[in-house]
Amino acid sequence: MTPFTTQQAFNLAVQRHNAGRLQEAESLYRKILEQRPDHAEALHLLGVLSSQLGRNGAAVELIQRAITLKPDWAMAYNNLGTALQAAGQLEQAVAAYRKAIVLSPDYADAYCNLGATLHDLELLDEAIAALRRAVELNPRNPVFHSNLASALNDGEQFDDALAASRAALALGPNYAEAENNLGNAFRGNGRFDQAIAALNRAVLLRPDFADAHYNLGIVLHESGRVDESIAAYRKALALQPGNAKFHHNFALLLLLRGDWPQGWDEYEWRWTCKELASRRRNFTQPLWDGGPLRGQTILLHFEQGFGDTIQFIRYLPLVIERGGRVICECQPELCRLVAVSNAGMVVLPHGQPLPAFDIHCPLMSLPKVLGTTLTNIPMNVPYLHADAMETEMWRKRLADDSSSIKVGLAWAGRPQHKNDRNRSITLASLAPLAKVPNVRLISLQKGEAAAEAKAVSTMQLMDLTDHLHDLADTAALIANLDLVIAVDTAVVHLAGAMGKPVWTLLPFAPDWRWLLAREDSPWYPTMRLFRQPSVGDWRTVIERVGDALASPVS
Repeated sequence: MTPFTTQQAFNLAVQRHNAGRLQEAESLYRKILEQRPDHAEALHLLGVLSSQLGRNGAAVELIQRAITLKPDWAMAYNNLGTALQAAGQLEQAVAAYRKAIVLSPDYADAYCNLGATLHDLELLDEAIAALRRAVELNPRNPVFHSNLASALNDGEQFDDALAASRAALALGPNYAEAENNLGNAFRGNGRFDQAIAALNRAVLLRPDFADAHYNLGIVLHESGRVDESIAAYRKALALQPGNAKFHHNFALLLLLRGDWPQGWDEYEWRWTCKELASRRRNFTQPLWDGGPLRGQTILLHFEQGFGDTIQFIRYLPLVIERGGRVICECQPELCRLVAVSNAGMVVLPHGQPLPAFDIHCPLMSLPKVLGTTLTNIPMNVPYLHADAMETEMWRKRLADDSSSIKVGLAWAGRPQHKNDRNRSITLASLAPLAKVPNVRLISLQKGEAAAEAKAVSTMQLMDLTDHLHDLADTAALIANLDLVIAVDTAVVHLAGAMGKPVWTLLPFAPDWRWLLAREDSPWYPTMRLFRQPSVGDWRTVIERVGDALASPVS
């Protein structure tokens, strides 16, 4: 093949490639490379074609060979990044995109691809900066604006995400991805009706857009339209039946609605979700299926937050009834409390070497393996007990001559919780409770929000939380209270597990365990639920709590 005929063959291959006739283009590229193994352009485009066909390993190898021949080729580095990204080698993809930008500082596509990959790596600040630069370099590309909106949404910069989504739609009015991002931005700003409208447009434009169906399910859930939300999740799952994130959120909605048998099954998908997969314990011992233990030693281990552990530690007696020896592993902050409440049981803090065991089960899988329904929840309380000596110490600390009702308050959970902005409030929001006569308010708040107890001067709030070093200490304090009032945090679980009267303040779209439209909890017989009547309406909740507090505590 002469240089002239090689060039002709290459031009023809490029034409076939651009026309989508990939098999013909591949055949021509390969014929060229048989004659000219050092044909960098053919190597490069055969690599691009391989990436388009999903042959990511081959794509990376071919493009790297092309770069060896032409080491200053910015476009090849950009396409290498794309192949590496498709192969799941995200850090290597970032390096390739950065090299492309070094070689061509105004390379808008490389900035966009870099931003998208940094987004996948959850390096949001860097992703947003790269995507903003892509938009600066090419403000007429709707993809750049839409990708920027997606990263801004994840960074909770919702106003900027709205602007970027609208810019994308101005350039591409039928751009489903931009409508999806617009919907997510509206949702982030609490504008649920507009979010639903945008996401409906997205799925109308692209009926096979699984993420848009899923996001529609989320906002319908948060709007209280549970049945419609379940329908949206079902559509998402029909399109992507192996998507663990979809299954996990679908499970939470089924559990919220009380469809527990299917909900527990679906909840097992949590172990393949990105946010929980790292917590999975890969023991060689088998998982327990709920059958007779026949003297085997079973390890029950925590997996999520304090409240989850407290809620599901109730199953210990049922496991013991199956005829086994139980080892319980939990968070260090809970160990002492669980040990005090389960005399003779081996209770270990996470991180300590485990003794020998035969079988294991995560605590939050116990409802599934034990067949929990709304009618057979183990709800004998108290199942957690404060230490008697510590309880007496707290009685003396709290002693006074008044007949005031002692009420413990907790107003915020961990800021890292994905729904914390909806479930937590400020201490100042609870100020009306300080006006109720014959009530003595006592802080149970730990963490960052505890500082508010010192900053709010309008409430006479007793704050001795510096003495609370673990949840056994908190339990001893709660044992001396008449009532606990708190948002949805571990404190309400602890009070409920101790059989103390507890009033739980819930957002409009509550966590699954509180179910729908009821004021009691099947998990905790001493608990009363106060729900927001509409999204964000804490004032009405606190007014109702104040009215109830002014009446005799029940």
